[in-house]
Amino acid sequence: MKTRSGASAVMAALAAAALFGASTPLAKQFVGDLSALLLAGLLYLGSGVGLLGLRVLRDRGWRNPGLAPREWPWLLGAIGCGGVVGPTLLMLGLASTSAATASLLLNLEGVLTALLAWFVFKENADRRVVLGMALIVAGGLVLSWPGAVTGTSLGGAGAALIVGACLCWALDNNLTRQVANSDALFIAGLKGIIAAGVNIGLALAMGQALPAWRLVGPILLIGFLGYGISLALFVLALRGLGAARTGAYFGAAPFMGAAIAIGVFGESTSPLFWAAGLFMAAGLWLHLTERHAHPHWHGTLQHSHPHFPDMDHRHDHP
Repeated sequence: MKTRSGASAVMAALAAAALFGASTPLAKQFVGDLSALLLAGLLYLGSGVGLLGLRVLRDRGWRNPGLAPREWPWLLGAIGCGGVVGPTLLMLGLASTSAATASLLLNLEGVLTALLAWFVFKENADRRVVLGMALIVAGGLVLSWPGAVTGTSLGGAGAALIVGACLCWALDNNLTRQVANSDALFIAGLKGIIAAGVNIGLALAMGQALPAWRLVGPILLIGFLGYGISLALFVLALRGLGAARTGAYFGAAPFMGAAIAIGVFGESTSPLFWAAGLFMAAGLWLHLTERHAHPHWHGTLQHSHPHFPDMDHRHDHP
């Protein structure tokens, strides 16, 4: 049975999924206009500037985020994996893979997130979620079968790059879980600023030029919504669900991306694409209908952000 706070965390995860899912086919439209590094950097620039701006407005000025010294390595590791390497691999993969196929392959992020959460960070596993993960992996194998990718010449290489991006984001998700009780806007905003600086700096050092302003505006907006707001909601969901279950609910993102790529941009598909979609949809259904309940208790927590306990977690502060 889900508490009110659990239901809010689920809604945050699903909203994050919808925003990120939409960003993949939208970003795909700019792949031919600028390099992968530059595109990833501009997407994260929109995320970082937008979120830190919202934070300043919310707090009526700059407020110390209050991260403990032991939390900084976790956050910087998450930024390196998910903010620098992951998006660059995705943009490189999109250059040789359709947006619809890439969107479905992003389901593997949830699988890899859960595997790391279970085996490395010792979160509890549920058989229903495990079965859902197995169906999603089966769908990924179908997508990698010859003929599943249409309209591309290097579909296999592109798919491998996207799986690499999923692994980076899975590491990012589990590392971010270690600092999820801190300010979500600060975490997501700092990730955006650092990732933007690294990616754009590398692109400029390699002699690449900034794109025309008519392209910059839409890219920054996609980054703000699809990377920034989405990531802030994802961090909020991590607090209530943990990395494995948040990753499972986030599995809705690829279907949003595939729907936009096919319905809006008219991308072609194959029978194997739809077979993979059925496997992955069945896995997602198992995740969304899972009910997680067991006796639990909260250890001593030190809050570094304003918090408002729900009816099940009200307590007094000395």
